[in-house]
Amino acid sequence: MNSDPAKASQEAAPKVFASQWWAQRWIDVLESFGWTQRLARGRNYARGGNVLAMEFQGSKVKAKVQGTAPVPYDVTLFLDRFSDEQWEEVIETLAGRAIFAAKLLAGEMPQNIEEAFIASGLSLFPFNKWDIHSQCSCPDSANPCKHIAAVYYLMGERFDQDPFVLFALRGRSRTQILQRLRELRGSGAPLQSEPAETESAAPPVPPLKAQGFWQLAGDLDPSLVAILPPPSQETVLDVLGPPPIEGAEPVVNYFKGTYAQVRNWAITAALGTE
Repeated sequence: MNSDPAKASQEAAPKVFASQWWAQRWIDVLESFGWTQRLARGRNYARGGNVLAMEFQGSKVKAKVQGTAPVPYDVTLFLDRFSDEQWEEVIETLAGRAIFAAKLLAGEMPQNIEEAFIASGLSLFPFNKWDIHSQCSCPDSANPCKHIAAVYYLMGERFDQDPFVLFALRGRSRTQILQRLRELRGSGAPLQSEPAETESAAPPVPPLKAQGFWQLAGDLDPSLVAILPPPSQETVLDVLGPPPIEGAEPVVNYFKGTYAQVRNWAITAALGTE
């Protein structure tokens, strides 16, 4: 009998493979394909530490899973890659939505990102079970076998840590996506991890002076200035959706009212009206 309640509780708690919505979406999609028993056995294998190694090689996943045999089985898995033209269309759609671009540049997966893929006739997550191509060196003819299924769950855990791994399986790396997003959003500057390649030394940039930085030197051309009410009353709170906190509705409504007041104040101040 275990006399340590904390340890007993820890041992009783099952391993969670997804805490972020996109990782849970991956697992939900797999479990919707009707592989109930196979996935259950694979889940037990994943929780038991039978996946000895798992490596993401571009659009492929390779893993070694310990089964009943002395030698681990080799598992290989990949998704269909999107073409360059398809990816360009998807990233253009992503760049056209500020919330999508902002979240991706911050390393997060936007809640409604699948809309960008659906608009191009694609699906980021597997649309059906034939979208996943897998094989295992074990003698089991079923696919997925419990070894493949174990890798499925560990992939969810990996997506939880880095959503861009899912994009890589579809043929685009983090660097490629973020660089193209920045280009389309008006800033073609390379990522910090990639030093810019220059043919010649650029002239030194004079240091910025804080004094007078926000002061307007001269009048603006009236033809270049257009002050209009926003096309939509939607705020960032509407875009992000309700927070996953019980009893948050009064706080959200308060902030929505504050947004409206600030918006009206800004328009009034810009137009110079009372």
